[in-house]
Amino acid sequence: MPDDRSTPTKPNARKPAPAGVRPEIEAFLDRVKALGPAATAGKRGRLIFALDATMSRQPTWDSACALQADMFREAAAIGGLDIQLVYFRGLSECGASQWVADGDRLAALMARIDCRGGHTQIGKVLAHARRENEKQRVQTLVFVGDAMEESIDALCAAAGQLGLLGVPVFMFQEGDDPVAENAYREIARLSRGAYCRFDTGAAAELGELLRAAAAYAAGGMKALRDLSARHARGAQKLLAQLT
Repeated sequence: MPDDRSTPTKPNARKPAPAGVRPEIEAFLDRVKALGPAATAGKRGRLIFALDATMSRQPTWDSACALQADMFREAAAIGGLDIQLVYFRGLSECGASQWVADGDRLAALMARIDCRGGHTQIGKVLAHARRENEKQRVQTLVFVGDAMEESIDALCAAAGQLGLLGVPVFMFQEGDDPVAENAYREIARLSRGAYCRFDTGAAAELGELLRAAAAYAAGGMKALRDLSARHARGAQKLLAQLT
């Protein structure tokens, strides 16, 4: 990882999602019901947490620095989850951290990265996920971004390959860019994953979905039921679609 020492700004306050965003979130939860079991019983799950770190992503990056801790808290209650941070920024920089099992360690890695102007590199993220899965099973790839500036055909081909390998991609889109939405939906569909849109002020909703994704990666349906029993709204909504 680059040794960037920039200090992150204060995360955005978590606000409920606007009413217009709720149908997108419900559609995401509905899509997840088609997914099968994630982690194998007795084994730690592995989740790749990929973020667009170009300049327009600065507000969401700061929120993600706080939200990632929620994923580890849920995974710890299940039995463990290893997470790898992947990001892209600048002209051609696309970096990946080591696999970490500690929320504080991942937060420290994220704090060393600042956002820089540049084009999207989603194709590199998908290719990286495939390589990591060849080394050891990856249960889920979660991507958070707001744009797409690449060949849609190339991205669809890479997403289809992940689908065949059993690596679903959860595509979380900030904003309403139609080009990004079309690409994100196709990546999710072809990888047998799920798509959801959220607004900048909907950090609480994103946090719910990230916790549910972590629970799914670490322990499948049983983990989601346990999370729901602790009155977690995101897991309760997810289970309502699955049962």
